[in-house]
Amino acid sequence: MLSRRTEDYLEAIYQLSMEKGYTRIKDIASKLNVKPASVSEMVAKLAKEGYVVYEKRLFVALTEKGKTVAESVKERREILVKFLVTLGVPKHIAEEDACIIEHVLHPETVTQLKKFVKFVEESPIDPKWLNHFREFCRSGVHPCKVSLR
Repeated sequence: MLSRRTEDYLEAIYQLSMEKGYTRIKDIASKLNVKPASVSEMVAKLAKEGYVVYEKRLFVALTEKGKTVAESVKERREILVKFLVTLGVPKHIAEEDACIIEHVLHPETVTQLKKFVKFVEESPIDPKWLNHFREFCRSGVHPCKVSLR
């Protein structure tokens, strides 16, 4: 299993290459808010491990191995954001939390979250149970509870 830091670098390289068509050390440093020297050190390590191709002073590119990891991290984050937003977490907070959570979940948990998010997305608009949950979050009382007073 790769470290959180390694996954963050691979995802940053992936995002930058998708946005700009290329990736450079200074762009990665800026995106991750780290020093270029730290990026150079990590990129050299990633190149040695077969995740990137690095041409000093020119570019950094993901190998297929690196792209696979980066896409997996991106997918985990997107699933987590959707899940947290479904729970009623504001999107900006969901994105922050997903960035942390994405690195520590067991693959089976991610698989189940993915199924749940897909189930919710393919459900009828505003399913009753989801509306009940939202009401519960707002009021603290389950809407199906019958008061016996």
